[in-house]
Amino acid sequence: MKQPAPSFRGTILACYAGYITQAVVNNFLPLLFVTLQTAFSLSLAQITLLVTVNFITQLFTDLLSAKHVDRMGYRVSVVAAHVLCCVGLVGVGLLPRLLPSAYLGLLLSVVVYAVGGGLIEVLISPIVEACPTENKSAAMSLLHSFYCWGCVAVILLTTAAFTLFGRDCWPYVACCWALLPAVNAVAFTRVPIRRTVEREEQLPLGSLLKNGLFWLLALLMACAGASELAMSQWASAFAEKALHMSKTVGDLAGPCFFAVLMGMARVIHAKLTGRVQLERYMALCALLCIASYLMAALLPHPVWNLLGCGLTGFAVGVMWPGTFSIAAARLPKGGTALFALLALFGDLGCSAGPTVVGFVSGAAGDNLKAGLLVATVFPLVILLGVTGLRHGARRNLSSC
Repeated sequence: MKQPAPSFRGTILACYAGYITQAVVNNFLPLLFVTLQTAFSLSLAQITLLVTVNFITQLFTDLLSAKHVDRMGYRVSVVAAHVLCCVGLVGVGLLPRLLPSAYLGLLLSVVVYAVGGGLIEVLISPIVEACPTENKSAAMSLLHSFYCWGCVAVILLTTAAFTLFGRDCWPYVACCWALLPAVNAVAFTRVPIRRTVEREEQLPLGSLLKNGLFWLLALLMACAGASELAMSQWASAFAEKALHMSKTVGDLAGPCFFAVLMGMARVIHAKLTGRVQLERYMALCALLCIASYLMAALLPHPVWNLLGCGLTGFAVGVMWPGTFSIAAARLPKGGTALFALLALFGDLGCSAGPTVVGFVSGAAGDNLKAGLLVATVFPLVILLGVTGLRHGARRNLSSC
């Protein structure tokens, strides 16, 4: 008797929860920085190192995944990723008080959940890409919107918990957030999972690295990460310092507003997919991103500056998932290595964007508007790159 075809609805829902998990591990600890400094007498340098370790660990995970995930298999890898996120979040709540050094407990926890977060970033997109959905680009854009909703949920629910129970409840909040990856790890043991391409058909890593189209996509990915993080990482400080808002209002009007509009942009793009050409849509969004950065940096009124900040979130919404979709369509045999390397370049951009804004702002006398003005170079490169893809670059770049 013929077996019925498996339903991939559960797979897609688990992937949505996977991106919410990644939002938790990337955004929860920064909400505790002031609290941790006070509770454990940590220096600003120690706090900064936690962010750096998280970023470097995810980068190395992206790099190693390009070679080893295929050997381990998607299911084993994605379940392990969620288990590591769960263990890391529980560690944040427990290890600082269990180990002789609270800081060592935090550092170990960050390393553990950063490996999990890096694996999630590499695995979730190709798992959804391999699902038998009718519109791959729409599915990818909707998938990535859940990272935005996860960011909003982390900010709002954690702030609500601190308001209701006080900031001393943070270890319990960390353990509560750990329930999400724990449940999702179980879900991934049960749902059907397919590969984007079988191992024997996958393009060798060396061939991928010699492909001109891959390097153009890698550049687009780096600038997508830079365009997004250059604004989102400085949004709270921009609202507080440049626009003279309170810390609470700054968090809501800055990063939360940014994340909401970015999530909305990804949902809207998912609805529009099939009606508009992706490269053209990304070019229009790059133009909007340039205009938004200019609004935030140059206009004289705080309301327009804040609107520019939020519109940047809307403008960058399609860039990360859109680049993944273009890569999957034009390099269909890239496999896991393609997604892992693009994630690596995206993370490099995520580091470069805020760093450029910070250095330029510091050189200009702590003027964040000057840093944001220079950051317009990132969406400008995206505009040039997707325009090249639309108007003839395909004839000059090898594809597979």
